Amino acid sequence: MGGFFGVIAKRPCINDLFYGTDYQSHLGTRRAGLASYGKDTGWARSIHNIENSYFRNKFEDELAKFKGESGIGVISDNDAQPIMFHSHLGRFALVTVAKIDNLKELETELLESGDHFSEQSTLGTNPTEVVAMLLSKGRDFVDGVRIVHEKIKGSCSMLLLTEDGIIAARDYWGRTPVILGRKDDAYAATSESCAFPNLDYTHVKDLGPGEVVKITADGTEQLLAPHGKGMQICSFLWVYYGFPTSTYEGVNVEKMRFDNGFLQGREDRSDVDCVCGIPDSGTGHALGYAEGKGIPYHRAITKYTPTWPRSFTPSTQERRALVAKMKLIPNRAMLEGKRFIFCDDSIVRGTQLRDNVQVLYDYGVKEAHVRISCPPLIYPCKYIGFTTERSAMELISRRIIKEEEGDDAKNLGAYATAGTPQYNCLVEKIRQRLGLSSLQFNSLETLVKAIGLPKCKLCTHCFDGSSHF
Repeated sequence: MGGFFGVIAKRPCINDLFYGTDYQSHLGTRRAGLASYGKDTGWARSIHNIENSYFRNKFEDELAKFKGESGIGVISDNDAQPIMFHSHLGRFALVTVAKIDNLKELETELLESGDHFSEQSTLGTNPTEVVAMLLSKGRDFVDGVRIVHEKIKGSCSMLLLTEDGIIAARDYWGRTPVILGRKDDAYAATSESCAFPNLDYTHVKDLGPGEVVKITADGTEQLLAPHGKGMQICSFLWVYYGFPTSTYEGVNVEKMRFDNGFLQGREDRSDVDCVCGIPDSGTGHALGYAEGKGIPYHRAITKYTPTWPRSFTPSTQERRALVAKMKLIPNRAMLEGKRFIFCDDSIVRGTQLRDNVQVLYDYGVKEAHVRISCPPLIYPCKYIGFTTERSAMELISRRIIKEEEGDDAKNLGAYATAGTPQYNCLVEKIRQRLGLSSLQFNSLETLVKAIGLPKCKLCTHCFDGSSHF
């Protein structure tokens, strides 16, 4: 995944740029970068590896070199960004939140046309450099964005820092958000609106699918209107990725998680004592679940935030597994002898939840019931960074389907449809494998109701394989 923040002001903007970018840190764990421009000070750029550190630690000591009135920043899982480019369109810096499924094809096409690549990423060729090259094929920046939208399979939202403003462009189908904010002497664009309140920005608008705007210190200008063909914003933003105080398309993340849990809890007839959320994204869901079911919420698992406030990426699988365990500390005094419902956002591989459940039993839980805030993950995501670099067989659901069918891609529709024999078999097999007293996934209908947008505007592909745009 990834997140970006851009700002342009009538004064030096580096503090806003620094802290606004820092508020994207929950979206990426590998690379981070800043670029700034000032009419009197020129360009500055810096990129750091943040796999075993924090954005603030890496950038705070060098902020003095950024002196402009405009800038963009990014937190990314793969790309070294921002890319600095000099083309017939002028000089610009570029950050993207993108997943380019046809990266190799585009790379070959560009090389055969005489282009070359100078940047690398964990994926090989840097996807953001590919986007920059496609942009430079346009007659102007808007035409360049059109070319990006036409060429890329997957998704791409972007910010371009130019010498006369920032250009913000949302993905063609709106799979990832771009949100505009303002205060007295500045305008900003971001992936996460949680960046706005403490920097005194107020919400202006969410860009529509395919929309392109130019931002200056004096205001915004629409360069390309939304295409009006529909939207496919990722439903998993509310389930997992989004920060609780962020809002997309008018729907707040924490409120959606609470409502989602409330609706699910209201239908639950299990006989238990209390509810606990698996920190962090399961907490809002669990609070709503407790209220909907009418039983108390007990904080029986706590995340150790002083040194594990975010996901690190150790070099070995053994260490990664240890880190996943180290972050969450069970509380025997709250667990012992009780029948608990534990709420979590999703089950991907199932290994971390299986290990956590065993610890809960070791600490005296009488019964461990798990409620998941979304349906089973059946299809790897083709459109944003979720399940990037994962094959379908890394999903616990697909491994079970292969065991049952002899083919992991057989009868997927039946396994994705709640209430079918195949679906019931899948849930029971996962329950057995994780050692749970009971397991329930939320229905797609409840998830969509909690978000509050029409299903046709939501991408639910990872649950039902429905997005083919």
